[in-house]
Amino acid sequence: MQYHPGWNFQNSYVKLPPIFYTMQEPKPVASPKLIIFNESLAEELNLDCGALQTEEWIATFAGNYIPEGAEPIAQAYAGHQFGYFTMLGDGRAILLGEHVTANHQRFDIQLKGAGRTPYSRGGDGRAALGPMLREYIISEAMHHLGIPTTRSLAVVTTGETVIRDQYLPGAILTRVASSHIRVGTFEFARKFGSKEDLKALCDYTIERHDPHILQEEHPYLAFLKAVINRQAATIAKWQLVGFVHGVMNTDNMTISGETIDYGPCAFMDIYHPDTVFSSIDTYGRYAYGNQPKIGGWNLARFAESLIPLLDADKNKAVTLAKEAISAYPTLYVSYYVDGMRKKLGLMSAREEDEELIQELLDLMQTYKQDYTNTFRALTLKKLEGAFFQTVEFQHWHQHYKERIKDQNPIETEKLMKQHNPSVIPRNHRVEEALEAAVERGDLSVMKKLLSILSDPYSYSEEQEEYCTLPECPDEPYITYCGT
Repeated sequence: MQYHPGWNFQNSYVKLPPIFYTMQEPKPVASPKLIIFNESLAEELNLDCGALQTEEWIATFAGNYIPEGAEPIAQAYAGHQFGYFTMLGDGRAILLGEHVTANHQRFDIQLKGAGRTPYSRGGDGRAALGPMLREYIISEAMHHLGIPTTRSLAVVTTGETVIRDQYLPGAILTRVASSHIRVGTFEFARKFGSKEDLKALCDYTIERHDPHILQEEHPYLAFLKAVINRQAATIAKWQLVGFVHGVMNTDNMTISGETIDYGPCAFMDIYHPDTVFSSIDTYGRYAYGNQPKIGGWNLARFAESLIPLLDADKNKAVTLAKEAISAYPTLYVSYYVDGMRKKLGLMSAREEDEELIQELLDLMQTYKQDYTNTFRALTLKKLEGAFFQTVEFQHWHQHYKERIKDQNPIETEKLMKQHNPSVIPRNHRVEEALEAAVERGDLSVMKKLLSILSDPYSYSEEQEEYCTLPECPDEPYITYCGT
């Protein structure tokens, strides 16, 4: 191809020891067709939107053409899945390389569904259209909600079918991430590599994500603390918007703090800590209310993987790791309570705030109230409906009004609007969009939904219809991994 649309590929990951990857080109597909393209993300990446949507360059998103400078690989990693350790790796994803933007930001460009790799474990390496569009919708919604996340640049169909429980149209998603380095990558290094391999991975990751700590006296300990802090902040943001990841295995936990792998995820309608959407989470390990605890569990596995680097004395290294991990609960609670104060418009911190927050959540659970809309109603001061007339809520509301009586009402509302989304990707709306796209080839429903979700804090009139609950909000909603 003569014209270059702006790709600027480098391949620093392949400078790591070969144990961490396999050189692997995508498997070409029969007839690639562009389904959706993220123009705003392309512009942020300094790419030519028009050129990338031409037939010639659509082949890049299908894996039929490798851009100049790219060195495709499949990454190796391991992980604890539902508490049990297993060898994993990119079973259906090919990393083309790292695109470097004009302002020197580095982003992984990965094709998800690009064919079998040595890590496929019997899978076909492909993906179906529905799950790839689902990841596109949810990842973009998360981005606009202000939550660290991988993003989706494009989805193409392959002209081929994949077999799951039925025949489905095949698709490939182009995923953009600050890196795909996971907790499971470090677990892999500790389990299957040498200390030198682990050190190489750690040095590389620090240079990529935390170069400012390279000069510290104990950089590996500082690195551990930085990852703990990032994950505490991200998981708090999940909780604040009612997001349920669904499969918080250690291979789905990034070192960067970005949310990754949108399989059996969804947003909670009716508030309940036990909310689970995943078809495979039989015992609720990854329920909404368990996510903060599981985050700490995963980070403990990360700390264990770093022990050989923390100190030559193993006992001292273990002590340092435990001390670092022990800070996680306090960090998480700090981020979460601070976020909840903002959702309630509280402009200062008081000791009794945590009790005020928990009382409201308990009432929402007891009366089966919608999580997002309850905070939306408080923000707009539209306390209509039976719940808001109950004696218990009225009692809580009186305490709340006392708490904010000395604040400027305009500034209070402004703060609440900045931290309470008017809309989220409600499950029935996502399903509506996917059904139209997959079953009827109608992308208009999905594009309208994406437009609504692109400014979730605007409280615009056109968002009103997207705030409504499904007809039976108590009905169980089940999601699948999409593998």
